[in-house]
Amino acid sequence: IQKKLGQDRVTYVEGVAFDRGEGVPPSDRGQDARDPGIAKAVAAAAGVDVVIACIGEPPYCETPGNITDLTMSEPQLRLVKELAKTGKPIVLVLVQGRPRIIRTIVDDARAILMAYLPGLEGGPAVADVLFGDANPSGKLPLTYPKYPGVFTWYDHKVSETQGGNKFDPQWEFGHGLSYTTFEYRALRVDASEITPKDKLVVTVEVTNTGSRLGKEIVHLYLSDVVASITPPVKVLKRFEKVELLAKEMKVVRFELTWDDLAFIGLDHKPVVEPGEFKVRVGPLSVGFTAVATKKR
Repeated sequence: IQKKLGQDRVTYVEGVAFDRGEGVPPSDRGQDARDPGIAKAVAAAAGVDVVIACIGEPPYCETPGNITDLTMSEPQLRLVKELAKTGKPIVLVLVQGRPRIIRTIVDDARAILMAYLPGLEGGPAVADVLFGDANPSGKLPLTYPKYPGVFTWYDHKVSETQGGNKFDPQWEFGHGLSYTTFEYRALRVDASEITPKDKLVVTVEVTNTGSRLGKEIVHLYLSDVVASITPPVKVLKRFEKVELLAKEMKVVRFELTWDDLAFIGLDHKPVVEPGEFKVRVGPLSVGFTAVATKKR
């Protein structure tokens, strides 16, 4: 960021150290609980236009099972809360390889960038996204939880929502924003029925409704309306990334086969049961029927 804007326009303050995980000896966890670091960061924020708060954990603590709670470390959460009290816009950069829970500070941020563990050249890449030289187009490859111990996957079954509560993660699988906007229209299937020998062609119009070039990852989900076992709410079957100029529209085309309709049955083998299915792309859905043989 200093290379991009110049050192005289960027103030760097350490704040608090990254969380190094419960599996690391306390002497090597950094100075997480050091309040003077928070005070310095807050003092520096008073003289800037925007605060970029980088929180998370370093690569070597990314070991399965080395923490008992995905909640972001308390000193880092407290740092963001104190920065928010300055009234300055906050951009959160999450440096992490797993979804640390940040529910209590989400509303304090104007924007959130999931940087994962970006490596040695991560700095320039993050700076390009933050300052608009690159237009983000990534989508979450996971369901980002809102609470510790509450993990419901994107392809959950209706019966897995507890007590009638709706599916409500922090962000859903496939979520991701851009500096432009996209509109989905005219979702169609080329037939109302599919048999074991058929292919079903699905098309959808995707338009870049914003003012700059952007890329959109178009997800196609399939829902089995009724099955002999409780089916998932939706399952990702296809995706395609398209690049669109401002105001440009493209038709995205997918093909589905009979095998795409299969699920693992009670005998632990793939099975396709005739019946109603729904294709879901963006906010749109359209139905079709699977039949064992076509009517004459």
